[in-house]
Amino acid sequence: MSRQLPVFPAQPTLYPLPGFAAIQLAGAERVKFLQGQVTCNVATLNAGSQTLGGHCDPKGKLWSDFRLLVLEESLLLLLRRSALARQLPELKKFAVFSKVELTEAPHTLCGLAGAGSDGWVAGQFGLADTGLIPGGMAVRLEADRWLLASDALPAMTLPEGGETDWLGFEILAGLPHIEAAHQGEYIPQMVNLQALGGISFSKGCYMGQETVARAKYRGANNRALFLLEGTASGAVEAGAPLEIQLGENWRRSGVVLNVWQQGESLLVSAVLPKDTEADAAFRLKDDEASALCLRPLPYPLID
Repeated sequence: MSRQLPVFPAQPTLYPLPGFAAIQLAGAERVKFLQGQVTCNVATLNAGSQTLGGHCDPKGKLWSDFRLLVLEESLLLLLRRSALARQLPELKKFAVFSKVELTEAPHTLCGLAGAGSDGWVAGQFGLADTGLIPGGMAVRLEADRWLLASDALPAMTLPEGGETDWLGFEILAGLPHIEAAHQGEYIPQMVNLQALGGISFSKGCYMGQETVARAKYRGANNRALFLLEGTASGAVEAGAPLEIQLGENWRRSGVVLNVWQQGESLLVSAVLPKDTEADAAFRLKDDEASALCLRPLPYPLID
């Protein structure tokens, strides 16, 4: 069976995203509060801006990655829904000391992708790039691919795609999404947040900042996010262990972070040793018939 990859639609297509959630921060001190909690520089962003970021525990391990959207009267953190149950209470621990309210946002989250999507957004919202829309924001992720978050989205008569394919587009873009299975496992550099502009090394203190800085300035991190493609004989889930071939033997190498799968065709992101060779052969530990190889990242890896 020939391998496949997620197919980019030939027309604007809507992707409902029930597997994602949003945390809403409101109140006069929302920016000051979040600035002291996360890896990105919240204080430099204006309404209509967005960035990737991470929220760490005191040891610098991620509770979650997120995409931050700055609205006129609130902030939104978009993350995987499975991570919400632990992420939100960890943020709330410190919110009692600030004039800020944290709740799960009521906003509808959906993706838009396919040829002509840039033109569709321009016609619907008057935007050529990321910006505010009624009730929320539209984020231009790449050409003809957008993320929409709003509590007032208009009815859209567009064909619909599945969230699995949307995750496939995210994997191809080298974007990480921490699931509940991975909380407390990785520092931000292990999922390439520094290469994606999600870490500020000049903003000052935040939760886990010492570990993140040490990884940069002392070379204390030896892992990174990689993309792999291939085949599997059964269903694959986040957290599935991977093995790398060394001669005639196989050795544990990492675990699957995010998955796109169609039949036997498989595309995953995984945290692996940074010195992994480009021609390395992999398989799933529990599927000896599987076979995967590395796919180049769409951006340079930097420390």
